[in-house]
Amino acid sequence: MRERRRRLQALVKKEFVQVLRDPSSLLIAFVLPLILLFLFGYGVSLDARRIRLGVALQDRGAAAHSLAAAYAASPWFDVRQSGDPRVLLEELLAGRLRGVLVIPQDFSRRRQQGEGGLVQLLADGSETNTANYVENYARGVLGSWQEIEGRRSATMVEGGPELVPRIWFNPELESRHSLLPGAIGIILAIIGTLLTALVVAREWERGTMEALMATPVGMGELLVGKLVPYFLLGQLALLGSLAVAVLLFRVPFRGSAGALLLTSSAFLLAALGQGLLISTLAKNQFIAAQAALVSGFLPAFLLSGFVFEIASMPLPIRILTRIIPARYLVNSLQTLFLVGDVWPLLGRNILVLLLLAAIFFGLTARKTVKRLR
Repeated sequence: MRERRRRLQALVKKEFVQVLRDPSSLLIAFVLPLILLFLFGYGVSLDARRIRLGVALQDRGAAAHSLAAAYAASPWFDVRQSGDPRVLLEELLAGRLRGVLVIPQDFSRRRQQGEGGLVQLLADGSETNTANYVENYARGVLGSWQEIEGRRSATMVEGGPELVPRIWFNPELESRHSLLPGAIGIILAIIGTLLTALVVAREWERGTMEALMATPVGMGELLVGKLVPYFLLGQLALLGSLAVAVLLFRVPFRGSAGALLLTSSAFLLAALGQGLLISTLAKNQFIAAQAALVSGFLPAFLLSGFVFEIASMPLPIRILTRIIPARYLVNSLQTLFLVGDVWPLLGRNILVLLLLAAIFFGLTARKTVKRLR
């Protein structure tokens, strides 16, 4: 019995020594939980704050200005005001606004005549949850304003102003129509990052990387040869997911094949570059797979705008989302499916993805050269 206990103690001690010598175990045990708690605590919220709302103030009366000021003072909205609704509607179409509130020219006159008046709300339905928040918060601000104005005024307007909502791009507010395009983006993020994260690490583990480097193959040729099969696999996965979403789940696709090809190609280059950099740094398939999941899947799911509104996150988290390729793909796919070819938005996202891809490939080439010397 004593001998068995001694053997067990020796094994436990040996495993503790192995854990202390292996930084990846310590990272998974202590650092990863802290990172996830930080993201869930600060970056993830089911509430939406500081929603980008345009207010088209077409009436110069006191009541209209008072209502516009109430929306500007609301903690739920980040208001951009203009007298021309067309300017704000272009911003809504480009994805820079989540809704546009139109205060018509006769709003103040109707108030003075004892009528309630109408206020129109146009909301972007490509993100279903946010569209619901926009409508509910807009009704709440309007109701609070009506109550305050009724206390100030000797004359109560029976019924008060009425909010008339109109949802663009997804009028039925079908959540599947906005979730499935985002889910395709998450799937591509997993495929692109995880597959290539194992490529170079597998060569190092098998000892074949040195043999490859002894051949006349250049660094650029080696990287291209590694990436082309996975690039094609990613495009095939995209086409399969697109067919399922459109044919089986009846999600509308209003964009063009060319825009989809350009967007997906730019994203796959960025994702494959990220995976290749992880693989080059890790030299171990297990560590590379863990790093790919932590740096690829989790940020793509939590910080891409797929589920949680980026505008509601704290400023440091919003800045962090700018270096996550999935953010630009999810936004582009939702636009292509539900809106169409909005090139000001798509072009900006494609350029950012290409820039991220160039950074990842540059770091990979530099790091690989250093390791071979």
